[in-house]
Amino acid sequence: MIDQEKENIYTLQFWLLCTSSLLFFTSFNMIIPELPDYLTSLGGEDYKGLIIALFTLTAGLSRPFSGKLTDRIGRVPVMVVGVVVSCICTLFYPIVGTVAGFLLLRFFHGFSTGFKPTGTSAFLADIVPSNRRGEAMGILGFCSSTGIGIGPILGSWLTMETDINTMFYCSSVVSLLSILILSGMKETLEHPEKLKLEHFRIRKNEIIDVNALPPAIVMLLCTTSYGVILTLIPDLSKSLGIENKGMFFMFFTGASMLVRVLAGKLSDKYGRIPVLKLSTILLVVSLCWVGLASSDLELYAAAILLGLGIGTNSPTIYAWTIDRSNIKHRGRAIATMYIALEIGIGMGAFLSGLLYDNIEERLGWSFIASGFACFCAFLYVTFAPLKEKSV
Repeated sequence: MIDQEKENIYTLQFWLLCTSSLLFFTSFNMIIPELPDYLTSLGGEDYKGLIIALFTLTAGLSRPFSGKLTDRIGRVPVMVVGVVVSCICTLFYPIVGTVAGFLLLRFFHGFSTGFKPTGTSAFLADIVPSNRRGEAMGILGFCSSTGIGIGPILGSWLTMETDINTMFYCSSVVSLLSILILSGMKETLEHPEKLKLEHFRIRKNEIIDVNALPPAIVMLLCTTSYGVILTLIPDLSKSLGIENKGMFFMFFTGASMLVRVLAGKLSDKYGRIPVLKLSTILLVVSLCWVGLASSDLELYAAAILLGLGIGTNSPTIYAWTIDRSNIKHRGRAIATMYIALEIGIGMGAFLSGLLYDNIEERLGWSFIASGFACFCAFLYVTFAPLKEKSV
């Protein structure tokens, strides 16, 4: 294992990891703003809530496997599997011509985020010193957020200038570039095993890491917001007369990017829990603002505040999860946190779709409900007897 107290975080391997994440998140976020209209064109307007929900369901189901494989066969192979799945699935979107086929593809596409981020987070934890973990997570998050921000705008622009099928093919090419980056990375797991059938047998005690439960609870409550955003922002943008449905994501992600490195450093210096208190309050206020927005300027202002909340929240939770993990089961701990993330996004997406039900007057309700979930997260980190380090 690399000496975590002496190694500088700014290494070639670190920047390759960040570049790979940027490309990966650009790829699968390119298609998100156009999926609701694409599903509607197939006759599936009543299933918009399942666009994200099915994706996150598969990602959540695959997390125990990705966590175990990350701890046993290595970080890099798990990342490669995730990106390859994303590349292949995106090629199939132009081919499916039915609602059922589309939803089935979304289900399988979820494996990409079930594997890639788990391997990425474990790899990063291996190569950075523990006292700069928040900073490193902030930089990685900055790169990922760049992809999340560029992706929707690029995807909507390609669709408007060409057609949706071209956009899907371009997304797949970006995934391919991420695979090429991964080929130049060196495995950080000390004694990786050869892949065996036994690695796919998940025992009860291999599903959840109890040390990671506190950060996982906060993650679940806070990421309901992301499920609502991914599901309803395209329709909310349209209701406010905004043609490019990726504009919200530009302001949201831009603000998130600006604050991530600073938030990571603050959590290294002052602790994870104080920073989480601030971030959860920012999420509560901003989500209610989005729900009440009546113009494009109000929506963009709320998006900036929401981005500041998410950008402060995410790297802090990631670093807190690793702080509390056993080094031998780091992949399992990270997978536990990501399972909570998938549940939160899936719940936010599915319930917001039900609450909205294609009735424009109900669009804001889901954002306010998610704000209440984030307020519960604030109460948890404020009053629960939580520890920051491994227990």
